[in-house]
Amino acid sequence: MAQPESSSAAGNRNLKATANGSSAAHDLPWVEKYRPVYLDDIVGNVETIERLKIIAKDGNMPHVIISGMPGIGKTTSILCLARQLLGPHAYKEAVLELNASDERGIDVVRNRIKGFAQKKVTLPQGRQKLVILDEADSMTSGAQQALRRTMEIYSSTTRFAFACNQSNKIIEPLQSRCAILRYARLTDEQIVQRLMAVTKAEDVQYSDDGIAALVFSAEGDMRQAINNLQSTAAGFGFVSGENVFRVVDSPHPIKVQAMVKACWETKVEQAMEGLEELWGLGYSCHDIVSTMFKVTKTMPGLSEHARLEFIREIGFCHMRILDGVQTLVQLGGCIAKLCKINMKPELFVPP
Repeated sequence: MAQPESSSAAGNRNLKATANGSSAAHDLPWVEKYRPVYLDDIVGNVETIERLKIIAKDGNMPHVIISGMPGIGKTTSILCLARQLLGPHAYKEAVLELNASDERGIDVVRNRIKGFAQKKVTLPQGRQKLVILDEADSMTSGAQQALRRTMEIYSSTTRFAFACNQSNKIIEPLQSRCAILRYARLTDEQIVQRLMAVTKAEDVQYSDDGIAALVFSAEGDMRQAINNLQSTAAGFGFVSGENVFRVVDSPHPIKVQAMVKACWETKVEQAMEGLEELWGLGYSCHDIVSTMFKVTKTMPGLSEHARLEFIREIGFCHMRILDGVQTLVQLGGCIAKLCKINMKPELFVPP
């Protein structure tokens, strides 16, 4: 298993090399400018990346399905693996990448993918062409069914890699033909490590609460964290907590935490004042209840029982909001129920 120091050093080398590249690279979004080039540069999911490194070394790649939440390096891992398997020259000719934005019905499978599989390409000894299907869980069932036979016929010359958010939306016959790799969301430490490297490469001024706000708003999504960093740096020139939450347009967690704390202390009027302040700032029901959920999960001072009860009530409120009941009354009812959890039962006994 790779040591954290060597992985970090490799990532920093890649960042510096990219930052000092051509003027074309200078105009790229940071999420593309600092996209990892080799498997050593990828942050997180260390055990799975180690398995991919072994595949890159041996050269015998199976069909794979990589599943996990957005922004954690699924597609990047496949592209890095392809680059190391095939080399920089063969990579351009021997890789076919289709995204969800491309047409991927039965006709594409029968014509474009099958035509690519039949194409003759000069490759290193023991290597195969690679078809990358990003967001594969959005492919139609018919297109997935059409892939079954193509994968079997051309498996000696072409391998398939599927990247998806939910592997259960890939049909069973395709799952049985593939090795399934599951990616976990990135930890806060891993996101901070990469954010610090990008801020250093781009000479961005920041504060500690600004980095903490980026991590909080990203929820394990590296792509979103880097995009928010670039947006905040471009819009304000300084990455502070206040600036980050203005860019992502979500309620400040300190205000939401004060509101939830007031519920815990059964201060109904104070909690409602906090809610009305957020509502007056123009935040939607969905933004407020989502931030309440994130804050409650990590809020200090709550007992485990109270935390679970709070999350349950917030979850029911979120469900009703998603059904279309997006009113202040709905949020007010949620606040009242949260306050009731810690109140004495005898207060509710009729005289």
